Amino acid sequence: MLEERESKEPAMNPFRKNESKETFFLPVSTDEASPQPPSLPKKPPPKICGSNYPLSIAFIVVNEFCERFSFYGMKAVLTLYFLYFLHWSEDTSTSVYHAFSSLCYITPILGAAIADSWLGKFKVLSLVGLSLIALGTGGIKPCVAAFGGDQFEQKHEQERARYFSVFYLSINAGSLLSTFITPMLRGDVQCFGGDCYALAFGVPGLLMVIALVVFAIGSKMYKKTPPEGNILSQVVKCIWFAASNRFKNRSGDNAKREHWLDWAAEKYPKQLIMDVKALTRVLFLYIPLPMFWALLDQQGSRWTLQATRMNGNLGFIVLQPEQMQVLNPLLVLIFIPLFDVVIYRLVSKCGINFSSLRKMAVGMILACLAFVVVAVVEIKINEMAPPQPGPQEIFLRVLNLADDEVKVTMMGDENNSLLEQSIKSFQKMSHYSKFHLKTKSKDFHFHLKYHNLSVYTEHSVKEKSWYSLVIREDGKNISSMMVKDAENITTNGMSAVRFVNTLHKEVNISLGTDSPLSVDEDYGVSAYRTMQTGEYPAVQCKTEDNGFLLNLGLLDFGAAYLFVITNSTNQGPQAWKMEDIPANKISIAWQLPQYALLTAGEVMFSVTGLEFSYSQAPSSMKSVLQAAWLLTIGVGNFIVLAVAQFSGLVQWAEFIMFSCLLLVVCLVFSIMAHYYVPVKPEDIQELAEKQIPHIQRNMINQKTKSTKL
Repeated sequence: MLEERESKEPAMNPFRKNESKETFFLPVSTDEASPQPPSLPKKPPPKICGSNYPLSIAFIVVNEFCERFSFYGMKAVLTLYFLYFLHWSEDTSTSVYHAFSSLCYITPILGAAIADSWLGKFKVLSLVGLSLIALGTGGIKPCVAAFGGDQFEQKHEQERARYFSVFYLSINAGSLLSTFITPMLRGDVQCFGGDCYALAFGVPGLLMVIALVVFAIGSKMYKKTPPEGNILSQVVKCIWFAASNRFKNRSGDNAKREHWLDWAAEKYPKQLIMDVKALTRVLFLYIPLPMFWALLDQQGSRWTLQATRMNGNLGFIVLQPEQMQVLNPLLVLIFIPLFDVVIYRLVSKCGINFSSLRKMAVGMILACLAFVVVAVVEIKINEMAPPQPGPQEIFLRVLNLADDEVKVTMMGDENNSLLEQSIKSFQKMSHYSKFHLKTKSKDFHFHLKYHNLSVYTEHSVKEKSWYSLVIREDGKNISSMMVKDAENITTNGMSAVRFVNTLHKEVNISLGTDSPLSVDEDYGVSAYRTMQTGEYPAVQCKTEDNGFLLNLGLLDFGAAYLFVITNSTNQGPQAWKMEDIPANKISIAWQLPQYALLTAGEVMFSVTGLEFSYSQAPSSMKSVLQAAWLLTIGVGNFIVLAVAQFSGLVQWAEFIMFSCLLLVVCLVFSIMAHYYVPVKPEDIQELAEKQIPHIQRNMINQKTKSTKL
């Protein structure tokens, strides 16, 4: 209705622009001036089941569900794709992940400018946003929330506020399913000789096509607000003109103006000036917000990497590390109605004014507490993890595969006391022993005493490494070989296995859908092969003339195993099992408290922030303000990128640092929010009518004085 009134006003004005006075004094024929029929009232848009919610909202929400399924499904496996498929380091994987996220949340500035200026929100969504994920997200993000808000009439503000909760529910419903399904597509389906990342990325791509179709179906039902020119450019020019004009008239001769933006009144219309005032007030509040997003978005990077070093077996279900991210959207779906229906109402009944900005501040505090919990879990994981060799250090163990005990002595070294006792045949060494090198590499000399035989061997080692000294039987004699053990070779919380073949024939071992693992004869050592956790009672093995089964037993989360294939009994070849790296001891369920705290903070911060941004945005710049909100997310991801590359802190200390930084930012934001007075959209026009005319009247009076009549 507001648009109708504005469109009718020029028709009622007798002095139109670009028309001379003479035009209005010409004789008018009664035949030509036939009366216009009265305009029919505008038909209200169709509603959902008799409610005040426009039917077009359903298409927008379903579209958002599909688009978010695509986006979050792709992001769910992105960090592990970098880490295990591209073999990047944890810091590099984290940095690239957050660089991508930052780009996705910075491009909305461009999308908002296009939406508000030229194409309008509808065309950006359908033509640009759903065509390209990387750049298209810049078209989708600033438009879809505001576009849904535009569907409501002014009198339905309460329904519009609830729409933002429903909108956020659709985001998290898509995220919930995608973060649970896409890791299954990656881990449970094998393609191209490994995890099926192609399928994990392909299904989200298909959902983008569905999102486009659904959005297009509702095209005729949408209320499409026309673009209002290059609004972003107008805002920048208005601010620049006001600042420069204020600087030029900084002397005391000119009358003071209430606001520095009022110095743009000589050139720009009053409504634009008031819109820019409202915009800058909110943008000032946005300055501290990126730190919250820096913490929230680490669920897909640092938290997922933490989950890879935990045990995902919950008894009733086995979770992949990236599937823990499903807790966030699941808890959002629970917390949004819980907070709206229960918690906020109880707070209101207690007489507490729980404003939007106060909710956001409490959300920050909850995020701080979440990262304290993350740091505690990280410390516990480190305590349970095997120690790491430092500079000029190695870890060494002895595996005696001979048929009797062997005494091992290290010659000419102060470390020889570590191997004083005899090692029994096939004795399982429970741990590695630490040796100091004094240099980066060293040659070790060993004396092996077996029965009445004395054997001297020499092996080279390098610092920061794990080694196994394997003693093998060679007829009536013995010998040894030094095998380097790989560290941190388990992936995604899976298990890793390798084999030593003591048989005189090559063995081919079938492990899952991958190509068979070949192990050379006469103490050949295979490479590590990652496998899903679980029981493996009968693994198919073949030599050139016969086949047999090996019982590998339980392969636990995060563990690495060495299997020695022997044939020392009448029961055929057997597998002797040795643990290279112990299984993850801490259950992945210990991440639940940190997810609960952070998600509660997100509901109070993000959902409230979306509604707050829309309510405080001038009608001509809603997408710009939404894009600025998303820009804070991009800046937050950039903060994580910088910290991951340059902090140099151990992981638990990095978590504590983020928690402390957000706490400081929360204090600053609380002070800023204390002095902020929320403005209702209808107040902007009223303020404009009161504050600007006297400035323009002064301008007219000054011009009149200098005009000769």
